[in-house]
Amino acid sequence: MARSSTRPTSRDVAQAAGVSQAAVSLVLGDKWRGRVSEATAERVRQAARELGYRPNLAARNLRLGRTRTALLVVPALTNEFFAAVYEGAARVAAKHGFGVVLYPSPEGIGPAPDPFPSARAALDGVIASSMASDALTTIRGDDLPLVMLDSDPANSLGAATVNLDITDGMRQVTEHLLTLGHRRFLHLAADIDSWTFDVRARELAARVGQSTDTEVRTAKAPITIQGALAAAEDALNGPGPRPTALICDDDKLAVGAYKAARRLGLRIPDDISVTGFDDLALATAIEPELTTVRLDAGLFGERGMAALLAVLEGDTPPEGDIPVELVVRGSTAPPRPS
Repeated sequence: MARSSTRPTSRDVAQAAGVSQAAVSLVLGDKWRGRVSEATAERVRQAARELGYRPNLAARNLRLGRTRTALLVVPALTNEFFAAVYEGAARVAAKHGFGVVLYPSPEGIGPAPDPFPSARAALDGVIASSMASDALTTIRGDDLPLVMLDSDPANSLGAATVNLDITDGMRQVTEHLLTLGHRRFLHLAADIDSWTFDVRARELAARVGQSTDTEVRTAKAPITIQGALAAAEDALNGPGPRPTALICDDDKLAVGAYKAARRLGLRIPDDISVTGFDDLALATAIEPELTTVRLDAGLFGERGMAALLAVLEGDTPPEGDIPVELVVRGSTAPPRPS
């Protein structure tokens, strides 16, 4: 099929495929399912490819009243987890003709200022990862569609939520350590007022509390290696029997715990077991490699973008948390006999 010297139109595609312009609009707008057959849809796509047809997005957006742009707000860009969330969201967005703007909130999980003269005029919706829903008030106002990732569904202010199964992740950690025989735990907790870290603390306490002769101490630390080192060193030097297992809310905290243990002459896992959360690249860069909970950040971003698209279409996003997996490596072992 020869290409025209002028820019092809949807009418040209319709004629080439032997269908109506309405059918072309449905197929190229990804709204054909249940309206035209798979064979017809493929015929339209093939005709569009051969003609080199590209839809006039500006005209379509004006007609629909949409910018086809979503904003992804994250606490920081320095964490590889959030980079993977963005990549997943961008993959799904691209399939639907959307773009994703990544915005690190200067205030972390706190109130996020509007990065645009008017976000409500520049965006179709917002996806926010690991933030409180009221932190987005300045950006979204009362009506811009919002999807919350890693946030409390009970306090989402009506926003759709997509979550990883953090509760099950901590359950897997504690059951692994209890099965190994550990009974004295130190929880190196992230010093951040956030739902996701509250969930970890509650589940750890609940699981350990079900076993006899167990105890959990808590030491809070900023999510930095140096901050974790200081907090872990102080806690491990504290009074009473030393913990045999150190449960960290984040892999960076675990790296700080490694450094603290070695300063104190403790061997991992012979003298103390250490676990993390996230399965960042750090987890396999240290020795012994870290036992940690793997969170599929890419899938997390994909599900977040899919949820926003569903909201924009007036549909209900799929429910159910994303499964997580405990990856057992060399940093955990049975405790030494006392």
